[in-house]
Amino acid sequence: MSADIKTQSQTLLTNTIANQIAQIVQGIRFGSVEVVIHDGKVVQIERKEKLRFDAK
Repeated sequence: MSADIKTQSQTLLTNTIANQIAQIVQGIRFGSVEVVIHDGKVVQIERKEKLRFDAK
């Protein structure tokens, strides 16, 4: 694989991951998003969402 194609592939993957994180963040009202990285690469994205109820 040439260096140019490899760079384009990495850029596409980076943009895909960034878009996934953005979608997850936009979809959560209360909670957290954890990005797990191994050897400098994103390997997992965890979404924890909390449901809050008004106790009135």
